[in-house]
This record gives sequence, structure tokens and C-alpha cells, in this order.
Amino acid sequence: MRTRTPTAVALLRALLLTIACAGRIPPPAAAGDVGGLQQRAQNVTIVRDDWGIAHVRGKTDADAVFGAIYAQAEDDFNRIETNFINAQGRLAEAEGESAIFQDLRMKLFIDPDALRANCAASPAWLQALMNGWADGLNYYLATHPNVTPRVIRHFESWMALSFSEGSIGGDIERISIGELGAFYAKHVVGAVPGTTPTRLASRSDDDGESGSNGFAIAPSNSANGHTLLLINPHTSFFFRSEQQVSSDEGLDVYGASTWGQFFIYQGFNEHAGWMHTSSGVDVVDEFAETIVERDGRLFYRYGNEERPVIVETIAVPYRTAKGKMAKRSFTVYRTHHGPIVREMGGKWISVALMNAPIEALSQSFLRTKARDFAAFRQIAAQYRANSSNNTIFADASGNIAYLHPQFIPRRDDRFDYTKPVDGSDPATDWRGLTPLDSAPHLLNPPTGWIFNTNDWPYSAAGPYSPKREDFPRYMDVVGENPRGIHARLVLENRRDFTLSSLIAAAYDTYLPAFARMVPAVVAAYDSTPASDSLKTQLAEQIAVLRAWDHRWSVSSVPTSLAV
Repeated sequence: MRTRTPTAVALLRALLLTIACAGRIPPPAAAGDVGGLQQRAQNVTIVRDDWGIAHVRGKTDADAVFGAIYAQAEDDFNRIETNFINAQGRLAEAEGESAIFQDLRMKLFIDPDALRANCAASPAWLQALMNGWADGLNYYLATHPNVTPRVIRHFESWMALSFSEGSIGGDIERISIGELGAFYAKHVVGAVPGTTPTRLASRSDDDGESGSNGFAIAPSNSANGHTLLLINPHTSFFFRSEQQVSSDEGLDVYGASTWGQFFIYQGFNEHAGWMHTSSGVDVVDEFAETIVERDGRLFYRYGNEERPVIVETIAVPYRTAKGKMAKRSFTVYRTHHGPIVREMGGKWISVALMNAPIEALSQSFLRTKARDFAAFRQIAAQYRANSSNNTIFADASGNIAYLHPQFIPRRDDRFDYTKPVDGSDPATDWRGLTPLDSAPHLLNPPTGWIFNTNDWPYSAAGPYSPKREDFPRYMDVVGENPRGIHARLVLENRRDFTLSSLIAAAYDTYLPAFARMVPAVVAAYDSTPASDSLKTQLAEQIAVLRAWDHRWSVSSVPTSLAV
């Protein structure tokens, strides 16, 4: 691999035109074809800076993907493999029986045969990227014989589709492993009643840290007349890889990639930047199915019909305590809403969520080449495969914007979709996707700033925010949060933001949540009768809280007391 100098970003259409004219898609190297991988590696350079960050360049975008994933593997192959083991429902092959139901949860949605077909049917430019991705990982394994994969010893192109969206926790992870396991433990193929193991995965259903914050500042509010973008994700420090990835086809992007993915999840190119916050939109819905058994067959009620329940068998391989491989097979059930994932009050609960790997992977990569908001929005409108992330955007043309997720099913707002709805009522069904213009968005509000802190979009630009009453309830189910209140306080009435002062604003020490709670505690203390023994016992603590300015610091006693 040689050192080369990056070039500027080309137009997004240039990528598609170049690939259309290229004709034949370079196939992935066959297993064991180290020579073919070595030849491809000659098209790639990787230079690491003083901080160890990889700056990758390839002749084509696919070559750049080859180099980017190779560099990621150099940094942490274990995380890459673990992400794809989990995404394909193969964790129990490495970690044993305790991960069986976590794997079953994934296998309800991820079918290798379907992904192989999707890969073969995907656009030529995307196939080229997936081939480059697989080749890069296989080249890493070929050149690092001391690395022993836990499960995946050869990567195939279709596997990239199993983990196609970069957020910290996908929609599937909202399904309770415990309740799924409790239901399907009763449906193990060949199980003797009373003997089916029910030990569930010990990991939390949501073990990610919380709190993403994004700020976009318009030229009117910055000291130098340029837009500013602050990206403050809620992942742990080493959750993502940091890279620059560029090619002779116009790719030139810097930012963070989730381990194993070949696109920059949030970052910037020469002309535009974007960041994501986990959204409060409701896009994962449960349907309470009324199950009827007739002549040994299962049906579910839908309007005046009784439709047959779809029944299939899923096998989950796992590693035994002695290190040998075994498998457990489950009879699983589906309706047109989706797979059955639990039981509640005598009803079987099915779940509906986004499962569009080609669209998700396409959108995730192509937006990294968008030169301005118009191009970024066009990509979002074309693919509509972002279900879980709000987006804060800024570009060199002076635009700042907020985009709500684009995969938002249209529903009858009479129903409360935060709870299971009646699956037998056709009125509860999804009715296609919400058009982008019908979701809450913002472009260049007069405030000159936009923020999101995992809160609702209805305060993202102060008085110029989208209006809550203009949208269905399912557009947001989390509401406001103290970080959002704080963001407004540090962003409003400022016209002189610099990079340094924006960072300082993001780390402002004021704690709005305690500014609301502490006075209530003090008031409760003041109203306590003098005869109450707590009055004397808590006098010193209350005095400290009463005098507190609600700002944190390392040495702050009231901060420690309040927290």
C-alpha cells in the first residue's frame, strides 16, 4: 500500500455515472485467493496520523471501502466480528446457550438466504462496495494468521446487509429477550414438556449509554460567517472507529463508523456535515393477535376473516459447555404484521418494524457524498430507510437543518401505538410511509440555531420549531428533556459563536433538572414542622442545597449531594 494525497469531493452523480460506465462489477475474491486480494490492496493507501487515526485512499469507492474496513480490523477486529455475529444471530456459537434467545430474536428478521438474494439483486454500485468490504476483511485475516475469529472465518458480501444501519441500538433490540424467550421456550421442536431450558441471555436489553446532543449554527450566529456543527454522540469512547476515507471517484469523508460498517455514520465531507441523535418517534409497533385453533391449525382474526398463522422452524446453533456445537430448533409464528415475539393477556403479540437492508445501506453510504442539503434530503427522500435517528445538518452553503427519521409508518392517530393495538382491527394497520414533507423538519430557522438532545422536535429552534399540534402523536413519544432546556439557554441570543465557544456552550455546567427539583426539596423541608426530627438531621444538607447555583464542578459538594 502506497501513500497518496486526497483530492476534493466530486458530485454525487459522478459516482453513479462512473459505475454505470464501468460495466462489469469486480467480483469478491474467492476463499483462499490471497493473490487476488493482494492485487486489490495495491489500489489502496492507509496513512495513520500522530493519533493513530487512519486516512484511507482508494482508486474507486469500493477500493476505499476495502482499505477502510481493513484499517478498522487492524484497530479492533474483535468488535467487528462481534457486531456481525450478533447481527446474524450467531452469538450463541461463540458465547453458548445463554445467548440462544438473543440469536432467535435476530433470526426472526435476518435470513441469510434472503440477504444473499438481496445482495445479488442490489444495484451494481452497491454490490461493488459490498465486495470491497468482504475482500478487505478477508485480506486482513489472510495477512494476520495469528488472529483467530470466534465464528466468522470468511466474510461474504451479503453479510454487509445484516448490519446496515449505524445507530447504537437497532429497532430489533427494542424487543424484550426475556419475554421472547418465555414465549418460545414453549415451542422448542421435539422438546419434552417440562424439560425445555429457559435460561435467558444475561445481558441488558439496552446497555448503551444515553445522551446524544447536536447543535447547528447558521452563518448569522457565527463570528466568521460560516456554519458550525457540533457532534456529541451518546456512545462510549471506543464504540466507533474514527477515519478519513477518500477515493478518486469523489469520496472524501471524515468521521465515525460503527465497527464493521463501511460508511461514516456521522461526520463531514468537504461541503457538508451531519450528526444523529436517537429519536423519540414511534416506528416499532406491537399488534395483539387473537389466535384461533381449528383442526390442529392456527389462525388469527383480521376483520371478518380468519387468516392462517405462518408457521416455520428456525434452528439456533450454540456452543455447549464442553465446547462442542449443538443446535436448538424452534417453531416460530408470524402474521402479516410480523413475527410473534411474546404473549400478553391471552393474546399473541406480533411486532412490525423496518427491515430494508438495501435501502438502509444505500442511504447510509450515499449521504456521505452529499455536497449540500438539497442532495442530502434527496437521498433521504429516495430511500427512506432511517427509522431511529434524528439528523442535525449543516453545509458550506450556509444551510442548517433538522430531519426527523424518514421511515415513519402512517397510522390512525385514534390508536395509542405506545401499547399493543388490536391486530384484528384492520384500522390499526400501517398505511404506507409518511412523506418527508409531512414529518417535522426544519431548514434555516430565523433563530440561526437548531439542536436536538434525544428530545422532541418541537423546541429544536425555539419559537420557530415545528408545532406539536400539527403532527400525529406517534411523531414523538418522549417529549422534552433537561438537556434540551439547557441547549436553548446556551444557544439563544448569541451571534458570535466560534468553534471554541460552541464547545464551551456544549459543556456549560448549569443543571436545569436540579434547578427544577432542588427548590421543591427545599420547600418540602421548609414546610416540615420544627418538631420533626428530620428538620434537625437535614439542616446542614438543605443549607448546602439552598445556596447552590445549580452548576456542577469536580469539587462541588452540592453537586455530589444532589446527584
